Amino acid sequence: MRVGMLAPIAWRVPPRHYGPWELVVSRLTEGLVARGVDVTLFATGDSVTAATLSSVAPRPYEEDPSYDVKVVECLHIAAAFERAADFDVLHNHFDFLPLSYSRLVGTPLVTTVHGLSSPGILPAYREYDDTVAYVAISQADRHPDLTYAATVHHGIPVQDVPLGTGSSDGTLVFLGRIHPDKGTAEAVEVARRSGRPLVIAGIVQDEAYFQEQVLPHVDGERVRYVGPVGPQERDRLLGDADALLHLVRFAEPFGLSMVEAMACGTPVVAVPLGSVPEVVADGVTGWLVDDVEAAVGAVGRLDELDRAACRRRVVERFSVERMVEGYLRVYEELVR
Repeated sequence: MRVGMLAPIAWRVPPRHYGPWELVVSRLTEGLVARGVDVTLFATGDSVTAATLSSVAPRPYEEDPSYDVKVVECLHIAAAFERAADFDVLHNHFDFLPLSYSRLVGTPLVTTVHGLSSPGILPAYREYDDTVAYVAISQADRHPDLTYAATVHHGIPVQDVPLGTGSSDGTLVFLGRIHPDKGTAEAVEVARRSGRPLVIAGIVQDEAYFQEQVLPHVDGERVRYVGPVGPQERDRLLGDADALLHLVRFAEPFGLSMVEAMACGTPVVAVPLGSVPEVVADGVTGWLVDDVEAAVGAVGRLDELDRAACRRRVVERFSVERMVEGYLRVYEELVR
């Protein structure tokens, strides 16, 4: 099996800190290579992989303001499709633009729909519904207008994640984009009302929101903001916390941070929107809540949850091995 893996180029594969799509691409690529699959990874030139690396952009455009993003993206996508005949399958993680190339090549195209960023891009997915094999990342994220070859949940290398012991002072953690959709301000309020320290980690995606609703509460003691974190710091942060607060205000396509927390043994207090009920088992690996008041109550019941059970759920449902198996079935069906 020869697979051409088309990654985004906003960040390196794997990302140094933020970059959820690139992180999934990395884990899938390395898992496929470990299974003996011949993978060519189309990604930034500084990417780190056991696959064959092909690059147009030496660095991620989010780290190099000299790029004209549209130009480098077009060249990057074209580089993969111009080599389509070299592969049994092309696997697109680049959202909707590569769909427009799919009828120009004979190689089957798999596209992981990492989440529809806006209703405005749906027509592109509809147009190529009969040509491209779409893969959903959760059952909840399947759009009724589209046909899907499969649902494959993201997987993480659980064996590389240490089981944490929680905190000695009741620390809670928020990990994700600093944006109203992700509920950062709600996490601050839950921590305040429950009398617990809070650590906030992630990139600032909405600067005004951060300045007005988050930063005024950051005092370096009860509320700390540590910025984006890499894998080791992320695992330490999650493992040393009593819970991850995931109080989203939108239909979460998957929510990788929830799985990362549970792998560390850390339960999740989350709003059950989108995929959240698929990821978090209410009363087993966390608590599903409807609002801040309910979240405060759930934080008071964390001692009812077993950290080992949180990790077991990830081993059983969200391992890299299960993700690789899921995509191999999709590839093999297309090739047949």
